[in-house]
Amino acid sequence: MSGTGGWQTQAYDQPAAFVAGDRVSNNPLASFDAGPGGLVAGAGGVTVGRFAWTYPPNDPNGGYQIAQNFGYGPVSGFVMRNQQALNPTYLSNAGNLIQPGFGLALMTTGDFAVVNDGSSVPIPNYSKAFADLATGKVMFAAPGTVFGGASATGSTVTAQTFSVTGSITDDVLTVTAVGSGTVYPGSTISGTGIATSTKIVSQVLPLASGEAVGGIGRYLVSIGTQSVSSTTVSGTYGLLTIGTATGTFAVGDIISGTGVVAGTAITANVSGTGGTGGTMVVNNNTAVSSTTITASTAVETKWVATSTGPNGAVIKISSWPLG
Repeated sequence: MSGTGGWQTQAYDQPAAFVAGDRVSNNPLASFDAGPGGLVAGAGGVTVGRFAWTYPPNDPNGGYQIAQNFGYGPVSGFVMRNQQALNPTYLSNAGNLIQPGFGLALMTTGDFAVVNDGSSVPIPNYSKAFADLATGKVMFAAPGTVFGGASATGSTVTAQTFSVTGSITDDVLTVTAVGSGTVYPGSTISGTGIATSTKIVSQVLPLASGEAVGGIGRYLVSIGTQSVSSTTVSGTYGLLTIGTATGTFAVGDIISGTGVVAGTAITANVSGTGGTGGTMVVNNNTAVSSTTITASTAVETKWVATSTGPNGAVIKISSWPLG
């Protein structure tokens, strides 16, 4: 055990059974198929022993290139401890950070060790592993649990659209004219030659001369390797109007409620600060009449706890069916 400055303060006669990110069985592994270009850590790096999400830009063969410990929707995989991390600070304690721009692999199947960063003690073979949307940290709870988000009565979701003129090269949509509406992250786009289910991921920043937020400009899209000549691009998204709120809704939250499609996430803020009366973009345009909508700050994964322990303990998780 190390104290301030990295000096050893305690010794054990037995090593720790596992460290976060370790493989804990000989069951088969499977990794996220990122294509020949592989994955690289995004800005800020990626921490081993946590869950991660993937983002464009894509490599020429269609695989995602960027991985981060934050996101929304289903996780892309788990960051296994297999000599991926570096410790670049001279004389510092050991670290688990994969540096920005360095290659990495994400595991989609297997049995691993994680730190319980939640307040609940998992029940083996029942409690699901949840990924914190802001950090990728692991928490445990019963299936379907909502984690610590805001709640608002009298909330609605209305279907919204936009229409622009643009072209797509690989994974970049270039908008040259706006017919109506505003281009928002999370919108689903369609048009001649555009791959089905393509979504806007984000606007390319900094803005170039003549570009505007949500208007003329360049946008990363979720499906790469596209070549679409200039055409009319139609977009759809949902507009969440927050009713009487307890707490604050935030971009990245997963929302639930009567009529809300499972996995719907907040992808952009339109007005207000996430409280009563504010409006926010969601990535599904299914209309929802006045109801109580609750936000979760964590997403349920397919992994299940196979051991137990309190906050801070190392827990074993498995993606394999139990029986």
